Amino acid sequence: MSRRTIQSLTVFSALLIIGVVITQIYWVKQALDLRHRQFNQNAHIALQDVAGKLANVCGVMQTTNPVEQLSPEYFLVNTNATTQPEILEHFIKDSFQKHNLITNFEIGIYDCTTNRIRYGMSLSTKNSEKIPTKTTNWIKTDKYPYYFGVRFPEQETYFAGSISGAIWSSALVLVAVSFFAYALFVILRQKQLSEVQRDFVNNMTHELQTPISTIRIAADVLNSDNIVAQPQRHKRYVQIVQDEILRLQGQVEMVLSMAKAERDALALQKERLDARQMIESILLPYEEKVRFQANATHYLIEADPFHLRCMISNLVDNALKYSDDVPDVVVETYNKGNNLVIAVRDQGIGIAPEYQKKVFNQFFRIPYGDVHNVKGFGIGLSYVKQIVRAHRWHLALESALGKGSTFKITIPQKHA
Repeated sequence: MSRRTIQSLTVFSALLIIGVVITQIYWVKQALDLRHRQFNQNAHIALQDVAGKLANVCGVMQTTNPVEQLSPEYFLVNTNATTQPEILEHFIKDSFQKHNLITNFEIGIYDCTTNRIRYGMSLSTKNSEKIPTKTTNWIKTDKYPYYFGVRFPEQETYFAGSISGAIWSSALVLVAVSFFAYALFVILRQKQLSEVQRDFVNNMTHELQTPISTIRIAADVLNSDNIVAQPQRHKRYVQIVQDEILRLQGQVEMVLSMAKAERDALALQKERLDARQMIESILLPYEEKVRFQANATHYLIEADPFHLRCMISNLVDNALKYSDDVPDVVVETYNKGNNLVIAVRDQGIGIAPEYQKKVFNQFFRIPYGDVHNVKGFGIGLSYVKQIVRAHRWHLALESALGKGSTFKITIPQKHA
């Protein structure tokens, strides 16, 4: 499956997921709105029934529209006469049960002589409990001399319970969508890992074939009869074989070291060494390709000599590989406080900002298309990062496209 197909599938799946979630939210909201309307209608009808019964008991004429809703949870009922609490409680509970309003509610009876709601009680159609309640913050009106109010403090809980089935089905849909999204993420991740594995194998094969081919050619030359008569040429080809063997050994050691670092089993054999002498020995084969600016005054550090050598060699190799035809690579050392700073600077192609953090990831290579225009198989900088972390040093990168890159390693020193 091509990358473009996977991207299209991902976008389409994301749109489907968003559509399903929006649809579920819409239908739950619609169900809540419907429950609100049904509840308000049932409450109006039940309270009108209560107002009619109270009018018959008190012998007064019932008004045309005795029920008024002042807020989503508060209803006011005009009675045109003084209301007895016991009778009101009986009529309300009976009417609410008749109209299937099984919930908790509060009632308050207005007293026109004191201009306050004089009676407040919390009731329920679920049981027979009665609990006095405060009515100081209830809404009052001057429209009627006699009325009572009804509040539904648990209205939202009532609605949520009435559509619990819809909520649970929505939750199941969201869980299913979440599993689908996770499965899609795993598929894309596996696809990415497969591409990384393929690129690593291809690049590693390319890197290993180069020194092997060079050794094979040098071995054929050394196996010829007339090479003995040419000592200088014989010595040069022997040196080529030795250099390529060391190169192969370094690449194998790098892969093995990365595998150990993955298991947190990277063992360091620290020694007290002179960093300047090591850097000079590392740069010796590069001749005039790399300049060394020794600006530090203190060079003694504690480090693993093998890993330090491989780390600096990797940075120098990278600087040369990503430079122009005439590379300008500088290895600079200087002291900063109680630290030795080793900086490898080039004037090459540089690294784009979006790749500057990723270059330290294992197997990552900056994409340049399908052309294998640089060497390496994508673990050099990851190896450098692992060595720096194992030594508890600090690694920094400064880079700009077209202006080159600078890698700085800050190593703490203990002066005698």
